[in-house]
Amino acid sequence: MNQQPPKRTETATLRPWTDSTADIASILQAFDTDDMAGQAGEPINGVEAARRWVAPWLEREPRSGIALAIDVNGRAVGNVMATAIDRRHETAWVSYWVSPDARGGGLASAATAGLADYCFQELELFRLELAHRVNNPGSGRVAVKAGFVPEGIERAKLRYLDEAGQPVRFDVQTYSRLRADPAPLLTPLRLKT
Repeated sequence: MNQQPPKRTETATLRPWTDSTADIASILQAFDTDDMAGQAGEPINGVEAARRWVAPWLEREPRSGIALAIDVNGRAVGNVMATAIDRRHETAWVSYWVSPDARGGGLASAATAGLADYCFQELELFRLELAHRVNNPGSGRVAVKAGFVPEGIERAKLRYLDEAGQPVRFDVQTYSRLRADPAPLLTPLRLKT
């Protein structure tokens, strides 16, 4: 049975992650897909692995990174994060994911734009960067809708294992958004405290 993606409503917000049973279940559901399975430092295939994934993001004062749940009607359906925060250069690395059942409704773009606003206004950063494998054009559409500008291709930058466990290298498309860039033409999700 195919579920319709959640529609963008006023109930969609960004919020800090918790280690609640509901958030752990959302993390496990998200990482139990082919496109997400290899995206973490370890397989997120059980409650303890999900708790290890979320543990660094429970701290409320970001130093080198911040991760926020994309919340729709009280349920975490995705994640946006700014990592590798460099205070000297006022930069950070942005990434995002949305659970398969929540894709297609514009949540990733709105959440990424909201994270960017938070990084520029609250963390006083100037430049945000992100990249995606070139075989994932949907991620590029998310970035552009969130106000990020394509910068170029980095050849053979990432290495993942294929279905047979063999390493495969991927080119990545890079993007950036500067504090001075125009705001995107969408309504960013806001952080609910």
